[in-house]
Amino acid sequence: MVEAVMLWNEPNNLSHWDFHIDGDWSIFAEMVKLSSNAIKARRPGLPRVLGGISPIDPDFVTNMKTKGVLDAVDVVAIHGFPLDWNHWTIHEWPEKLEEIKAATTLPIWVSEVGVSTFGAEEVQVFGLRKTAEYLSGKAGRIHWYSLYDLPRAWPATTRHREAEGSSYYRHFYMGLIREDGTPKKALRIFPEFASELGICQWFHFEDPRLEAAVNWMKRLGVRRLRTGLSWADSLRPGAIRWFDAQMKALEPFEVTVTFCFTPEEKGIRPDHTSPPVKIDEFAEFCDRMVKRYA
Repeated sequence: MVEAVMLWNEPNNLSHWDFHIDGDWSIFAEMVKLSSNAIKARRPGLPRVLGGISPIDPDFVTNMKTKGVLDAVDVVAIHGFPLDWNHWTIHEWPEKLEEIKAATTLPIWVSEVGVSTFGAEEVQVFGLRKTAEYLSGKAGRIHWYSLYDLPRAWPATTRHREAEGSSYYRHFYMGLIREDGTPKKALRIFPEFASELGICQWFHFEDPRLEAAVNWMKRLGVRRLRTGLSWADSLRPGAIRWFDAQMKALEPFEVTVTFCFTPEEKGIRPDHTSPPVKIDEFAEFCDRMVKRYA
């Protein structure tokens, strides 16, 4: 069941939105407002979430408020990875929540939070326990990123790839389950927190892990899932067949579905991070997906 839709992913992160083109996020703001209004017209009452921001930046939230975006959405989402990428400690989670609460009266969701096993699996176990301690009951939704490690043969969705050094390689160790399907230490304790922590798992186009992921989430007691439907993928041959299969398989869960990623041929620059030439085309994509799956 689709319980909410999220508009874009990490829009204040250069790996997901090219703010060299859209320096003050004016294009982004207009795109979100147009898309959000289309969703509301199609499905009144379906929660609309401003794509999870990373880094956690109250100034970005204030910018969105000034541009009228917060009047068009129901929830503000944030992402945090203090043990891997952020310049703050995991013990600062309560303060980070308060920073965003000071910038908006909208509910706050933590739509991605996780810890890599890049250094040691025990670090992920510690991070999972501390995340639950600091966030349970403090946010409307919490989605642990992620169920599976990213396969090493697939590139991580980030701009500078290997030039980022260890920061890049941490992308491949965020899962509770290794690429070969074997569980890590943190998987064994995840059921303790499944009533509070959902899962964020991105599925690639025709992802062979889909069926196994559903089975694992059922075994773990997961109720809430965040995933995505890619605008760029929607132009591939067989896209609707794959989207139908994915969303059918995920029906047992309360799903927040994220709409993002510009098709190369639709961008001001030919890249998934680019603002689209025509923002109404993204709104039309969102409307089609809501009509079909929500």
